[in-house]
Amino acid sequence: MTDRIALLKRAGIGAILASGLALTACGEKKEEQAASSEAAPAGGDTKVGILFDVTGPIASFIPPMMDSVKLAEKEINDGGGLLGGKMVTVVGDTTGSTQGAVDAATKLVNVENVPVVVGALMSGTTLAAANAVTIPTGVLQISPTATSPDFTSLKDNDYVFRIVPSDAYQGVVLAKLVLDQGIKTVALTYANNDYATPLATGFAEAYKKGGGTIAAEVKHEEKQQSYAAELGTLAKDKPEALVVIAYAGDSGTTIVKEALENGLFNRFIGTDGLRDNKLIETIGADNLKTSFFTSPSAPESDAAKAFDALYTAAYQTSKDKIFIGQTYDSVMLAALAVEKAGSTDRAKVKEALREVANAPGEKIMPGEWKKAKELIDAGKDVDYSGATGEMEFDANGDIPGVIGHFVVEGNGYKQVGLVNP
Repeated sequence: MTDRIALLKRAGIGAILASGLALTACGEKKEEQAASSEAAPAGGDTKVGILFDVTGPIASFIPPMMDSVKLAEKEINDGGGLLGGKMVTVVGDTTGSTQGAVDAATKLVNVENVPVVVGALMSGTTLAAANAVTIPTGVLQISPTATSPDFTSLKDNDYVFRIVPSDAYQGVVLAKLVLDQGIKTVALTYANNDYATPLATGFAEAYKKGGGTIAAEVKHEEKQQSYAAELGTLAKDKPEALVVIAYAGDSGTTIVKEALENGLFNRFIGTDGLRDNKLIETIGADNLKTSFFTSPSAPESDAAKAFDALYTAAYQTSKDKIFIGQTYDSVMLAALAVEKAGSTDRAKVKEALREVANAPGEKIMPGEWKKAKELIDAGKDVDYSGATGEMEFDANGDIPGVIGHFVVEGNGYKQVGLVNP
């Protein structure tokens, strides 16, 4: 545990431990026997699992997202609690790896006995946890950020949901945005993982269909020291820009840095994995002036404004804090499902999620947990309207969502519009 705490402090979230969020150890193996999912005793604490990629390639995303977890937890406990007691969030770290995700999810489900898991975040870690742990044990899983198209066809018995649009959608949107910017020829490189590969495929198909030309396309492996050979291939025919679909905390930043240092590219196009402050800190904002990015976003709404006011009041600003709204919405949906189920019975919690997320029901916005609890306790239906949009799940556990167009401004990212295919 000492090593685990040291890792978390280096990731910038030591305050989470001090605040009392229980961090689960991640080394236990699947041989642990599944725990029962009996209803929590009235007035007792109810645990909600938080399965996040705390360490690994997206570690820099995590601190503000954990602030969203704490924001939702405080609102719930200040507004009457969960099932007559307190809600307690229990955090498991996937370490950004599939095995780490399985180990951490196993601990949450079989030892902590949580009735619902929020997470994971990366597509690969979320799929690993779902296939190996949450689906077999019948535990509801809600990811704030997993975008792989594989989730749409996942045989999950309706236990796995996400509140961001599929990369099949983002790929088409990215292609339209690139063409709308007048860029007719690009090179494309993408990481060999569950996030980047399908997104790149969707982009390439839509971009070529729209009249664009991909001068060179290279799938690359993660964690390489250099991508000089790949970049030489990509730059050979002098395309207008380089599309990089990868995590900035892994191969993304290295590729952009080497491309600039060797004068191969000066314009880069990326998705949410690359839209990381780490990229600006390493590359410098001046070197990214002509670059742009897409990322799941939120339409303007009263619910979005309510969340922004809550988050800003607690943590000074919401600017440049990616996926904080999705995180808050996921925790609120998890808690609403438990409250609606009236117990921690896992099958009942799963069945309750669609009841609190989809119409009909009285609208519940961020900051209205107390109101929601009172309505549920009175036997009335609620319909959660989230910080990032309406939570109307389709038959596959997907929501439509929206995609934002981002540019670098100052030392951060600015959304300059929403993109429709």
